[in-house]
Amino acid sequence: MKAMVLTAFGGPDAFSLQDVPLPVPAAGEVRVRVQATSINPLDYQVRRGDYADLMPLPGITGHDVSGIVDAIGPGVTAFAPGDAVWYTPQIFDGPGSYAEYHVAAEHIVGHKPPSLTHLEAASLTLVGGTAWEALVGRAALRVGESVLIHGGAGGVGHVAIQLAKAIGARVLTTARAANAAFVRALGADGVIDYEQEDYVAAVQRLTGGRGVDVVLDTIGGDTLARSAEILAQLGRVVSIVDIAQPQNLIHAWGRNASYHFVFTRQNRGKLDELSALVERGQLRPHVGAVYPLAEIGQAHARLESPGNGLLGKIAIAVGPLASLRAEVDGG
Repeated sequence: MKAMVLTAFGGPDAFSLQDVPLPVPAAGEVRVRVQATSINPLDYQVRRGDYADLMPLPGITGHDVSGIVDAIGPGVTAFAPGDAVWYTPQIFDGPGSYAEYHVAAEHIVGHKPPSLTHLEAASLTLVGGTAWEALVGRAALRVGESVLIHGGAGGVGHVAIQLAKAIGARVLTTARAANAAFVRALGADGVIDYEQEDYVAAVQRLTGGRGVDVVLDTIGGDTLARSAEILAQLGRVVSIVDIAQPQNLIHAWGRNASYHFVFTRQNRGKLDELSALVERGQLRPHVGAVYPLAEIGQAHARLESPGNGLLGKIAIAVGPLASLRAEVDGG
C-alpha cells in the first residue's frame, strides 16, 4: 500500500510517499481501506519533533480515519467487511492514518454517520472527540451556562461552538472580523474580534461583569492566567494546548475555579454521541480545503501558515478520492 512516511523530524518536506507492507488485522482488530484523513496541529507537532520520544522513525502519523472495513481479525463482532467506519487511531501507539489502509482495535471504531461524506467524517473524529471530552467530560457544561471558546473558527473551536449550543449554553467566541459571520452561523451568540478588543474586557461587557462559567482554551499563550479574570464563581477552564511557560493563577483562587487539561482518549462512545448529534442536524464539520494524500506536506505548510484563510479543517483525500484537491473557502 501507499503511505506518506515521516523519514526525519523537520519541515513539511519531511514526508516521503512510499510503498509499505499491507497491515494484517490481529484478534479484535479491523483493517480499514482509508478514504479520507485530515490535518490537525498535533500532526505538525509530531512532524517537527515535539514528541520525538514517542514517535519512532521512519513512521506514519495521522490522527483521523474515515473509510471502509476491508478485513476483520478473529473475535470481531461489531463490524463486517464493507461497513463504513470512522475513528481516531490510538495516539502514539502504532502507525497513523496517512496511508491507504489502517488497522485499529474494534473498541475505538464507530459506524460513520450516514449523512457525512468521508471527507467530512475524517474532519470530525479527533476534533469532535476533543471538544466532547473538554466540554462534556471535563467541564460538565450544562444548559443555561455560558462558555467562552477561544479560536471559534478553527478545527476544535468550530465543533465546540456547535456542541455547546446543542447542550443549551450561551456561547461567546473569539475570531477575526473576517470570520465573524462563519462563527455566528455555527451558533455563537457573541463574537469578540480579538484583534480589535481585549477579550477580557469584551467578556465582562457581554456578561454584565458576571463572567462565564466555562472557558475552552484552544490557543495557549497566557490564556490560562487571563481566563481566570473572566470566570464566574465555580468556573472551569479547559485547555487542549501544551503550556510552555509558568502562569500566575491567583485570580482563579478567588473564583473557586477548576482547571482541566485534555489530551483526548480514543473510544467508540464519544463517536456514537457525536454521530447522534450529526444525524439530528446539530453538528456538522466544516471542510475548508482538500488535498490529496501525496500533498500532505503542502497541507501541513498551509495549516501552519499565519493568516492561511482557513475555516474549520483541512481534509486529505485517500484511495479513490486521492486525486481530489479542492479549495472550499478560498485563500
